[in-house]
Amino acid sequence: MWQGQLWPKGSGVEGKPITVGMYGGGVKPVINGGGMFEDAVLLKNQEYWEIEGLEITNTGPQRAERRGVHVALENYGEGHHIYLRWLTIHDVNGVDNVKPNGGIHYTSVGDKKPSRFVDLRIENNDIYHVDRSGIFGWSDRWERSKWYASLDVVVRGNQLQDIGGDGIVVVATDGALVEHNVVAHANQRSEGYNVAIWAWSADNTAIQYNEAYGTKGQRDGEGFDSDWNSRNTVIQYNYSHDNDGGFLLICNEGGHNSLESAGNTGTVVRYNISQNDRTRGINIAGPVKDSLIYNNTIYVGPEYAVDLLLFSDWHGWSESSRFYNNIFYAAGTARFSYAISRASDGAYVSTRGFGESKDNLFDANVYYGIEAPGSDPHALTVDPKPVAPGQGSIGRLSLSGYRLLPASPAKKTGILIEKSGGHDFWGNREPSCDATDRGASQSDDCNSARSEPRQD
Repeated sequence: MWQGQLWPKGSGVEGKPITVGMYGGGVKPVINGGGMFEDAVLLKNQEYWEIEGLEITNTGPQRAERRGVHVALENYGEGHHIYLRWLTIHDVNGVDNVKPNGGIHYTSVGDKKPSRFVDLRIENNDIYHVDRSGIFGWSDRWERSKWYASLDVVVRGNQLQDIGGDGIVVVATDGALVEHNVVAHANQRSEGYNVAIWAWSADNTAIQYNEAYGTKGQRDGEGFDSDWNSRNTVIQYNYSHDNDGGFLLICNEGGHNSLESAGNTGTVVRYNISQNDRTRGINIAGPVKDSLIYNNTIYVGPEYAVDLLLFSDWHGWSESSRFYNNIFYAAGTARFSYAISRASDGAYVSTRGFGESKDNLFDANVYYGIEAPGSDPHALTVDPKPVAPGQGSIGRLSLSGYRLLPASPAKKTGILIEKSGGHDFWGNREPSCDATDRGASQSDDCNSARSEPRQD
């Protein structure tokens, strides 16, 4: 055990990174910051490093800005090849008014020389009981007039539990990959607005194969989020359940000009399963444009009342949101609605309808237990016959109940989506036999009707 800060100096070179980690088996070595340092483990203006196999904690007598691990660039330019793997990070009592403090954080700033990461990997770490954020990035080059995005950022295979605020957030990245993570019980102690997994000021982000559950509160409280100043975010193959604020937020703060923000355009949400997410299913907030939401299965249990699709104003309203082949299954109470006010705790007051949102397009969705919009030309309002809806628990392997029974009317009656990703939630090929099922599950039965093509 080391009491204090670990800040090794120098850098490796391409092909020969410097590695710090455990050896010889046994328990992980411990770096205990003890609250004496802002960062228990620090790399600053360094590159070609791999830090792995350590246990890290950083608790002081009072809350202060603290982190378990911090990799920082300041007026450095490009920092290459930083890998943080197989770390156990816990009990970091940071503050609530600074998002990038808590577990693992990467920051790039530079008023003299723009800085960014290239080839940053945060993989297979266990992070629990940290405040405010679990994994969070920051850059002073997030504005479009100063845009200098980090590249080849991968956040994969991490397990997060009992997080004060946000779980995993990628910021000022292009092409980031966030996959195979589990975020359990985020937003447990924060007074701010937090989501389990999301991207902000980020282009071409893929958020996939993750599980998010138990996020607390309605500020924002969702499992997943495509946030403002982001283009072409793809949220696919994820499992969201039991989040107080709902399954998904797609938002754009409309009060920014084009020098600051690119808005939120081109979000794709497909082949996800949401079970018993509370209060809201999908919230589309602000002047979001060109969202494509298809082949998701959203289940509302009998004990819940949910705004299954909620439009809201954030200095503007959304345009051109398209909903195809989704299964909206309400065993409880659900409706499509828009917000007329919002309380300080984040809860919305809503009413039926779409508000001032424009050009919403629905086609080939299933509406079971919820009133369908009149504009869906191929709507189904009968039971889609999943095997055992509502029986999912913790873990993606618990979701076989959302496959469709052989007699399901949702089979082979969807519309064909071009460039649909190629497979469903379980990896089954899509389209199968040139036909598409509705919802997150696809089958291999070719002996039924073919889909109608949809060009999008």
